Amino acid sequence: MELCFEDLTGGSYAHLEELYLGLMETAFSLLKVKENYEVDVSLVDEKTIQDINRDYRGIDRVTDVISFAFNDDKSELGAIIGDAPRLLGEIFICVPRALEQAKEIGNSDRRELLFLFVHGLLHLLGYDHMKKEDEEVMFPLQEKILSAFEAKGE
Repeated sequence: MELCFEDLTGGSYAHLEELYLGLMETAFSLLKVKENYEVDVSLVDEKTIQDINRDYRGIDRVTDVISFAFNDDKSELGAIIGDAPRLLGEIFICVPRALEQAKEIGNSDRRELLFLFVHGLLHLLGYDHMKKEDEEVMFPLQEKILSAFEAKGE
């Protein structure tokens, strides 16, 4: 598994790359994901996430996290040979919104930034929360992944 990390905020969030990779490993282990996936994650500002939200989702406002899942199964190139990672998708996390949200709900900044990554990753893996029954699966799973990760002392 691979993680491509990019901090476009100009902040000092490089330490999150290692944490996100650890979260990805924890999630894939708990969910028994066997594929060799690559996930791209970008930390962005409010303008960038609002532009992405408007351009790709038709919602012209700031949000905390956006995920774009890719489906390689119908690639015109055919099957991938060997153990090359397949791009699972992209996650964009709006750092200013995440920090504001953390204060609003009483989370630490670290916890909120980890939570948003897990939330985005679960979307890439096909989980959703649009319906109550989907929410009842996804939300406890987010907490299970975070708890397992923190139990490892990460």
